[in-house]
Amino acid sequence: MRRFTQAFFIFILLGAIISCSRKKDTFISRSWHSVTAEYNTLYNGNLALETGREELNQNYRDNYWDVLPIERMQIDEEILLPDSIRNQNFGVAEQKAVKAIQRHSMLIAGEEKNPQIDEAYMLLGKARYFDQRFIPALEAFNYILQRYPASNSIRNAQIWREKTNIRLENNRVAIKNLKRIIENSQFEDQEYADAKAAIAQAYINLKYPDSALAPLTTAANFTKKNEEKGRYFFILGQLYNQLNQPKNANLAFDEVIDLNRKSPRIYMINAYIQKARNFNAEENDDQQLKQMLTDLEEDRENRPFLDKIYFQIGEYYYQRDSIDTAIVYYNKSLRSRANSDPYLRSINYEILANINFDQSEYQTAAKYFDSTLFEMPSNLREYRTIEKKRKNLDDVIFYQAIADKNDSILDLVKLPREEQIAFYTAYTDKLKEGYQKEIEAGEAQAALALNTAGPGVPNIGVPVEENASKFYFYSENRINRGEREFLRIWGNRELADNWRWMATGNTGINTQDEDSIAEFDFSSDPRFDPLTYVEKLPTDNKVIDSLYEDRNYAYYQLGLIYNEKFGEYQLAVDRLEQVLASNPEDRLILPSKYNLYKAYGRLNMLNQQDRMKNDIISNYPNSQYAVFIQNPQSLADGESLPKMSYEKTFELYENQQFVEVISESDKFITRYTGEEIVPKFELLKAMAIGRLRGLAEYRKALGYVSLTYPQSQEGQKAKEMISRTLPRLSRLQLKEDSLATNYKLIYEFEASKTEEARELQQKIDSALVTLGYSGLSTSIDPYTDDRIFVVVHGLEDRPRALGFGELLRENDDYKVKNDFLAISTDNYRVVLLKKNLDIYKTDY
Repeated sequence: MRRFTQAFFIFILLGAIISCSRKKDTFISRSWHSVTAEYNTLYNGNLALETGREELNQNYRDNYWDVLPIERMQIDEEILLPDSIRNQNFGVAEQKAVKAIQRHSMLIAGEEKNPQIDEAYMLLGKARYFDQRFIPALEAFNYILQRYPASNSIRNAQIWREKTNIRLENNRVAIKNLKRIIENSQFEDQEYADAKAAIAQAYINLKYPDSALAPLTTAANFTKKNEEKGRYFFILGQLYNQLNQPKNANLAFDEVIDLNRKSPRIYMINAYIQKARNFNAEENDDQQLKQMLTDLEEDRENRPFLDKIYFQIGEYYYQRDSIDTAIVYYNKSLRSRANSDPYLRSINYEILANINFDQSEYQTAAKYFDSTLFEMPSNLREYRTIEKKRKNLDDVIFYQAIADKNDSILDLVKLPREEQIAFYTAYTDKLKEGYQKEIEAGEAQAALALNTAGPGVPNIGVPVEENASKFYFYSENRINRGEREFLRIWGNRELADNWRWMATGNTGINTQDEDSIAEFDFSSDPRFDPLTYVEKLPTDNKVIDSLYEDRNYAYYQLGLIYNEKFGEYQLAVDRLEQVLASNPEDRLILPSKYNLYKAYGRLNMLNQQDRMKNDIISNYPNSQYAVFIQNPQSLADGESLPKMSYEKTFELYENQQFVEVISESDKFITRYTGEEIVPKFELLKAMAIGRLRGLAEYRKALGYVSLTYPQSQEGQKAKEMISRTLPRLSRLQLKEDSLATNYKLIYEFEASKTEEARELQQKIDSALVTLGYSGLSTSIDPYTDDRIFVVVHGLEDRPRALGFGELLRENDDYKVKNDFLAISTDNYRVVLLKKNLDIYKTDY
């Protein structure tokens, strides 16, 4: 009976299985294939998909220096062969989806009877999407929409199709479709959040950050996943920053901070850092910012993010001119174990390079620029700028090395022989002292190879190993040194396996070598003899003259580089004056004087400039430099004329002759149409317009430069000024200045009455001398195209400013009848920027 029962149940089970045909529309068939597909094939496929996504997230590194993408996925530009996959897990997910379709699809009379097949196609589309095969993924999602219109996953499939369109750069199509879907469908909260986030990503891709704000805000509020919520709010803050709305950005970053441990901590840390960057000293307490950064640094949970925190602390001190402290924190950021962000390392290196550059430490700056270029992706726009700056430093380093070497040799050549011997005696004594310390430290063999000059010792007087920079075994000295060091430590060893552990009876100390070291005779080694170096100093007049010529030419080149490439005009003056003071070759005299003439002008050293001008015109009347100084337009050199014309126009700008700058720029823009110099004139003209016509006209002029010359450095600079400088200037406002401690007294004139303004300035200057106001000064400042100011600077407060104006009016020697106005320095700056003097007169 028992056997019969078992056989019966086996028979029933086999019959049920046999009856589960994919071609029969029965309850048993539908249930069998649905359950098997869902809880076997698709379950394993979804597990593989999630594993692949986790792997993607682990390997993906967000760039917090740019707006984050909505979805974490690194796009691989590599083109794969057919049937190849990037990630094995997504390959498994795709195989499971295909298996579910092939083995469990019940397509009967054109209708799918298995409710899990649409889920299989969803899995298939997602696996292809994350494997970055977007066209096949699009086909899978479209198949669901066409064949399964009543599917529970229809809205999800619509969203994923548009996400795929976005990956295929069909952003406008995706936005149109998603808006239509949202209007005509009912979504669950998470689906609604996904659709809005996709719309936001499409707008970001199209460079419409303002349009992305609303859908991304909705997505952040509706998503049920805290990781997404933190990411969406952080991106919102980035977009607001991009739109120069720091207050709204900080509100978004506060949302991220409030999530705390509910979302990844990296979002919270970067939210704090972004808030620190948005800090406004006029509206917030500086001490609160410092305390916030200190708390971030001291929190043990933030150790994985110390590189970013140290960098921001460095920025805090750098912006407050505490350069030394800032350098400490930039270096701490670089040394931090958490520093895995190459872009952050490149920024640290670049800042340190610029600090050394500004301090004229060009060799150190060059090393930092090298590190910057090593860390920075070569496809970035900044890479080329830094690379160009670094190449310019090569010339500085090269010519400075020649100048230093030749100066040191020539200084020694000038000394009497006794002083030369004394100098090198001091050097060799230090050499012996260092060698003796090496003996006491047990490193005598290394000391035997001393061959470098100490500080201040010219290279010509020190023997340098020829192959010092080559491979180790190319240098005989290095090989011998290594052999001696081996003998000192290990003694004589037989060439055999496990030689370290072989018993040799050797203590590891070469007694013979130690004895020879102890008895080392310094007098037998020429390196310790001062005469060795003295004899190497040149005595032939031809050689000495050659050293002078090379040194002078190096100084001349340094003067040109500092003057034209780096804007270090004082350094240029120093070098060029050294050239002229050193009896240079004739070919260097005139160009040195001309470049000194330009450098003096840029430093506003007008007396020296006039002296140099008269020198050139008097002694070289027929030279091109004299002709250009007197009349730049008469110079026939077609290649140098544009540059010289620009320099002349720039001098007008520095002298605040902005009307002339605009007219001259227009003339030269027409004359040099198509040449590289034109964007420079356009930007200079825009800056002059800003000084004369205010921020609104300044914005228009900069916009024209950025749109007309987008590939030029000037166009890129104009774009940066629009995005960074103008918003900061726009935030400046007039304010009550009763507590201000620096005032100006201004007299207003029509621009056509410049002579009257100059007469008034001269009268006031005379009064300052006579009345003993040595701390005050005057200037004539352009205000608009038709108005100028005579300005008295340096007044301490409003009563003193008004009192000084009344003094000039009532004093019988001056009788200045012109109306005057007292204004604080801060408000005067706002007036010049925004041209709102009339508002100041009325309201303040």
